[in-house]
Amino acid sequence: MCYFDPNIRVVNRCLALGTKRMARLNAIVRSLPSVETLGCTTVICSDKTGTLTTNMMSVSKVCVIHSAHQGPVTSEYSVSGTTYAPEGFIFDGSGRQLDIPAQSPCLLHMAMCSSLCNESVLQYNPDKGAYEKIGESTEVAFRVFSEKVGLPGFDSMPSALNMLSKHERASYCNRYWENQFKKVSLLEFSRDRKMMSVLCSRKQTEMLFTKGAPESIIPRCINVLCNDDGSTVPLTSTIRTELESTFNRFAGKETLRCLALAMKRMPTHQQALSYDDEKDLTFIGLVGMLDPPRKEVRNAMLSCLTAGIRVIVVTGDNKSTAESICRKIGAFDHLDDFSEHSYTASEFEELPALQKTLALQRMAIFTRVEPAHKRMLVEALQHQNEVVAMTGDGVNDAPALKKADIGIAMGSGTAVAKSASDMVLADDNFASIVAAVAEGRAIYNNTKQFIRYMISSNIGEVVCIFVAAVLGIPDTLAPVQLLWVNLVTDGLPATAIGFNKQDSDVMKSKPRKVNEAVVSGWLFFRYLVIGAYVGLATIAGFIWWFLYSESGPKLPYAELISFDTCSTRETSYPCSIFDDRHPSTVSMTVLVVVEMFNALNNLSENQSLLVVPPWSNLWLVGSIVLTMLLHMLILYVKPLSILFSVTPLSWADWTVVLYLSFPVIIIDEILKFFSRKSHGLRFNFRLRRPDLLPKRELRDK
Repeated sequence: MCYFDPNIRVVNRCLALGTKRMARLNAIVRSLPSVETLGCTTVICSDKTGTLTTNMMSVSKVCVIHSAHQGPVTSEYSVSGTTYAPEGFIFDGSGRQLDIPAQSPCLLHMAMCSSLCNESVLQYNPDKGAYEKIGESTEVAFRVFSEKVGLPGFDSMPSALNMLSKHERASYCNRYWENQFKKVSLLEFSRDRKMMSVLCSRKQTEMLFTKGAPESIIPRCINVLCNDDGSTVPLTSTIRTELESTFNRFAGKETLRCLALAMKRMPTHQQALSYDDEKDLTFIGLVGMLDPPRKEVRNAMLSCLTAGIRVIVVTGDNKSTAESICRKIGAFDHLDDFSEHSYTASEFEELPALQKTLALQRMAIFTRVEPAHKRMLVEALQHQNEVVAMTGDGVNDAPALKKADIGIAMGSGTAVAKSASDMVLADDNFASIVAAVAEGRAIYNNTKQFIRYMISSNIGEVVCIFVAAVLGIPDTLAPVQLLWVNLVTDGLPATAIGFNKQDSDVMKSKPRKVNEAVVSGWLFFRYLVIGAYVGLATIAGFIWWFLYSESGPKLPYAELISFDTCSTRETSYPCSIFDDRHPSTVSMTVLVVVEMFNALNNLSENQSLLVVPPWSNLWLVGSIVLTMLLHMLILYVKPLSILFSVTPLSWADWTVVLYLSFPVIIIDEILKFFSRKSHGLRFNFRLRRPDLLPKRELRDK
């Protein structure tokens, strides 16, 4: 970022204004340098669940073993309702609603397992008039499923339970099973096992209930529970094949997240569980959970594609589910297939070094990922000179968030993840990341516009003083006038430039490089041209009054440049005219007005004023109006006019001021035209603020 010590507060004010706009977009910036780095982001590694999807989990499909002896091997049920409200019904394969689902042995035991092997809470909030979750969405979906299954008996069928108050209904069935069974021991979910288990006791009977990823649960099962008569039979290869086929269909074609439930009778009076107990299980059923993609994600991902930003979906889900969700989103329609763009963590680790490099360059989906894989992915991408944004919400995600150029924590995530991040998403939405990137680019552009305005204005003042000295004419501006111009024109409009709206093409250009110069050669040439005109117009106003003004002396030019010898020779005019306040007032007013027009030029770096009109930034319009009112005040209020050595101007004077000032817009429009056509010329001229270097550059230093 550019470094200009006298105006550093205004630069920081531009950045602060941008961070406030980001906060309104649900992107809370925790680190100021990350605002600049956002504009350089080339890869976004995004979680799937809750970021690309709504994280409103609900059980949609259930598969159980019907019978191992006759008829179809499996039976499937569909479940209605997609919210946390326990309001929905279960339908069999023919579409018939089950009046008492708990009469089905498999559904009954699945409801038990869903209630007991669970650490979440489902409750009704009367203030919001909605059911709320405490805990993981996946676990709450199991509680809702248990409520939809109901309890054995006519009085406990779902339609009868719906007569209860919403507060009682929220966890009526879950509380029943928790009262029937006493939890003795718990094995928490771990990423290695991809499952969790609970040991429960009821009437001298010890039962183990387990749920987890199908690829972890099914290999540990030796028996299955049959739905037709509640019997337990051995798990044969035929049944395994049927379950795997159903699992692949649920996860692939139907884009469902799949979990399997199992149980096991344990020895009496066992008080603790070990990982060795999670074997020789009895399979109960397969659950397919629906997590709808966010509607706004597709356009956000397409915006990334247009902006030259690659998106990698990073998830712990299985490969089929992730690919299906990405197809459903529609953001990867440009890929014919995922064969060379989708990898599991284990597949990627097994690749040779050269193939890993190629895989990273085309990767779009990364599945079965653990926190260590996230950090590995960030490091690998950074070695390819990518600027990486990584999302995360868990404690174990903190190292990856810290390592990434932009660590993005979820608002619903842990405090550890938030403290390790550079930005927090209040709504956990991928679209907010893209909006933050666009805002980051806009903030950077606005800062550049501020710098451009300040440089061209200051160059104009320097040119004015220097040219006057070279030509040998009197000083065009008194020190107090120069101070007034700097305070008024550099302050209000420069601050208002920070309110510029995003350019329409802000997400249509490729990410800028981290080490790209803020002021390129072409831009600096533009600054010089505009600054030179500002200075020359100021000088021209001063000379005009002496040579051509009706109220001026109409001196020959030779007399003007010989003003210092006036007292030593005979003249047809009094030497006191060189002390007149009128010419410096004209030149000062030209300088103020030309800089107001120049402020309008800075609404956009390359867009014409016909595309980005002045009223697109009303703060800038207001600051220009206020600046002109203040200038009128010192011109026409006598005590102030004496203080600033100025005098009131006539309408003829104002006409000349406008004629001299307005061409700065025409000149800049021509320069913008060439910029749009040729994208400007570049060389390595750079001015950077060391305190705003991207995080990776600071580490390197």
